[in-house]
Amino acid sequence: MQKGRVEAFSDGVLAIIITIMVLEIKVPHGDNFTDLIPLIPVILSYVLSFIYIGIYWNNHHHMMQTVKTVKGTILWANLHLLFWLSLIPFVTSWMGEHHFSSKPMALYGFVLLMAAMAYFMLQNEIIKSQGENSILAKAVGKDFKGKISPILYLIGIGLSFVHSWLGGAIFILVAFIWLIPDKRIEKSL
Repeated sequence: MQKGRVEAFSDGVLAIIITIMVLEIKVPHGDNFTDLIPLIPVILSYVLSFIYIGIYWNNHHHMMQTVKTVKGTILWANLHLLFWLSLIPFVTSWMGEHHFSSKPMALYGFVLLMAAMAYFMLQNEIIKSQGENSILAKAVGKDFKGKISPILYLIGIGLSFVHSWLGGAIFILVAFIWLIPDKRIEKSL
């Protein structure tokens, strides 16, 4: 099977995820800028989640450029990733509405952890399908960012129960790590 359908479906799902997240930001009843103040936690959680979805979209796009054809295991691994990403609007809303309290923050971190694991599984299925000498296998190499992220997510989840902002700081740190442009795949193409 050609990869175009996987890319189009994934792009559509990610667009819907972003749309759902922005629709969770309710318009205030007043017309003053001060009426926006109670929405600050909701808006901040949206911004963080938008960045995460953007990171996944960008990396998914680059990874799929290395794929020639897809088979069933890649389709299922991709759906697994999209499942975890589709939960981001829910945990984003819960986290924002409860002002980044411990349990919503920990669940947010858990969803990020599972999405990272699903991405890793998709990446491994592609490498297995394309071969150990494939473009993706060479580009990924030791994959420091991919290996450190789940560890940081686990630390962030634990710290969320100590103080929610500590967990949040770890989740922001991981986002910044991935915001640094990763040229490994681009250089390999």
